Amino acid sequence: MRASVLRDGRMILRDDVAEPVPGPGQVLVEVKACGICGTDLHFAKHGAQMVRLTKEISGMPIEGGLPVDLSDDVFMGHEFSAEVVEAGPDTDAPTPGTLVTSLPVLLSPKGFDPIVSSNTVIGGYAERMLLSAPLLLTIPNGLDPRRASLTEPMAVGVHAVNKSSIQPGEVALVIGSGPIGLAIIAALRLRGVESIVAADYSPKRRGLAATMGAHQTLDPALGSPFDEVKPSVVFEAVGVPGIINDVMRRAPMGTRVIVAGVCMEDDTVLPLFGIAKEISLQFVNAYDVAEFAESLRAIAEGEIDVSPLITGEVGLDGVGAAFDDLANPDEHCKILVTP
Repeated sequence: MRASVLRDGRMILRDDVAEPVPGPGQVLVEVKACGICGTDLHFAKHGAQMVRLTKEISGMPIEGGLPVDLSDDVFMGHEFSAEVVEAGPDTDAPTPGTLVTSLPVLLSPKGFDPIVSSNTVIGGYAERMLLSAPLLLTIPNGLDPRRASLTEPMAVGVHAVNKSSIQPGEVALVIGSGPIGLAIIAALRLRGVESIVAADYSPKRRGLAATMGAHQTLDPALGSPFDEVKPSVVFEAVGVPGIINDVMRRAPMGTRVIVAGVCMEDDTVLPLFGIAKEISLQFVNAYDVAEFAESLRAIAEGEIDVSPLITGEVGLDGVGAAFDDLANPDEHCKILVTP
């Protein structure tokens, strides 16, 4: 079987990957489309750092960090849609040919494994992979599986907006209009927020922000967004050191700050900024089952149009070049892998 794998920091094509065999409660699926996520780009560039840092985190469902050996090939790809091929023994699953998506988690008698970065669990950058029957969601309404593959990143936006408890009459400022910032904008529009402002240096990303539902877009190169708008809620979707502190310094009294950007470096904040203005700081990650299902429903019913986000499509042999291309924010937003 063919799969694109991470080896020595680069994505390469293999044609000798063993065919996955579904066990009880599992389903073998043929991948129809898989979006390239910023998390994958981060891991390709900073894999050793991510493995090291996750080992320092305690209090997580999975203790001990990412169990990934970077000296071996790494499977990735967690934004996927697929077609059911066959079910494992004693498994109640949709009939073969059914189009599905799923939370990127593989259940087994031993527990569960995230479908994110693994030496053993095959992800969506492959011809076929295993999914968990209890977590499958059937793709409804004849939805194009390419668009259905973006259920996962849209769910991240839905989760961030839910955590903010924003109300329709409040002003939202989204800093950063990459895929996650755009997902947040779409989720804000879905929630009925009447004033959504997006800030990004890239003209193309600002255009996408408007397409996804932003009522106003701002170029930070021309001045601080806080000179133009007084938000109730700020969504930080960049993940660069210094932004959180600057937001706390400039934001109005009582602002709720939702941090969705993944910063891989040390950062410094001055607590006085937050204390003086009683700012709430909320970090967010991923989504729950209901938010994932809501994301798929909204896409299928046309309440969120993800088509503008798809700026490229490659086969398994083009994943490495696509990783390079995504470094240019004015060129691409979301590239799909269609095995």
